Amino acid sequence: MKRVIIIVLDSAGIGELPDAAEYGDAGSNTLGNIAAAVSGFSLPNLEKLGLGNIDGTVGYKAADEPLGCFGKMAERSAGKDTTTGHWELAGITLRKPFPVYPEGFPEDVIRQFEKEIGTKTLGNYPASGTVIINELGHQHVRTGYPIIYTSADSVFQIAAHEDVIPVERLYEICRIARRILTGEHAVGRVIARPFVGTEGNYTRTANRKDFSLEPPGKTLLDHVKEAGLEVKAVGKIEDIFAGRGITESVHIQGNMDGVDKTIGFIREEFSGLIFANLVDFDMKYGHRNDTEGYARALKEFDDRVPEIIGAMRDQDILIITADHGCDPTTASTDHSREYVPLLVYGREIRRGVDLGVRRTFSDLAQTVAEILGVSGSFDAESFLGRIAKP
Repeated sequence: MKRVIIIVLDSAGIGELPDAAEYGDAGSNTLGNIAAAVSGFSLPNLEKLGLGNIDGTVGYKAADEPLGCFGKMAERSAGKDTTTGHWELAGITLRKPFPVYPEGFPEDVIRQFEKEIGTKTLGNYPASGTVIINELGHQHVRTGYPIIYTSADSVFQIAAHEDVIPVERLYEICRIARRILTGEHAVGRVIARPFVGTEGNYTRTANRKDFSLEPPGKTLLDHVKEAGLEVKAVGKIEDIFAGRGITESVHIQGNMDGVDKTIGFIREEFSGLIFANLVDFDMKYGHRNDTEGYARALKEFDDRVPEIIGAMRDQDILIITADHGCDPTTASTDHSREYVPLLVYGREIRRGVDLGVRRTFSDLAQTVAEILGVSGSFDAESFLGRIAKP
């Protein structure tokens, strides 16, 4: 029984890529800058796996004898958003970034959208989700018009109070937007952003749902599923891959629930892949420049690492990584163009191997395909030969 467990610490980048300045991200280093900003901060269990041994890492203790293999990966795709990062982790490289709308969406797009949903809309400008619902929430409650907004990422976000537009209707509205936003306006994600509360006290709920484009080619997930193996998705993985290549999916109520669900899958009997995304690092802390909160969330995850490892079987292989950065210590509240960490652990693989700097996130996809013995060639270099015992 062979299984690979991939856990994506959403936005936990580990230092600026060489082209970071072109994206406005010079100096970004999500994990490093958090360690520098928070006194006495450490992640002892990730450090035991080799976090502090990764080339160029600052702020974390290097293990004398790391329990895992370690390295970092560069993003080859153009962009720095969630969909791009996850698709590349699964073997798809995007040569052209998804479109972004710093001035809001074109009037013809909004007119078509309003016609199809049968109502006017509010907003249509870049904003923080927590800010815009407080700016326009009262008007939304009074009129029933959904709130449209975007960010520096390729997203069309639709916010609505759950008592005004029920969640299922909001999802239906998002599907309409997803159908419209194709061709030159094919944004990476349409996102439902439901909220509750009263004026001045609006809060977003856990009923967020992402409606992504389908990947343009076969991903690692497709190949694993087609080989008759299981692909169990935790968190927003199902949304990011538009439900493709997945045999079972569970959504989560925060990072720790995501860890619980991941451990639950590990304890089941099956062969294949577990793919988990823990989004709170990005959504709750990175985008809000909450350095202390981000640090606490990292520590909470680090505390659970021994439990994750304890649930694993002898042949299981654990890979901990990220999809981009979102440095809470910088002025920007957007994603940052960074390397991502690569930590690999298994009882039957080698320890302490420096995997170096991988030229693409897709090295992970190529390696996992070979571990599971499934087809798939992703224009990437497997590191299985480095970690396999003779």
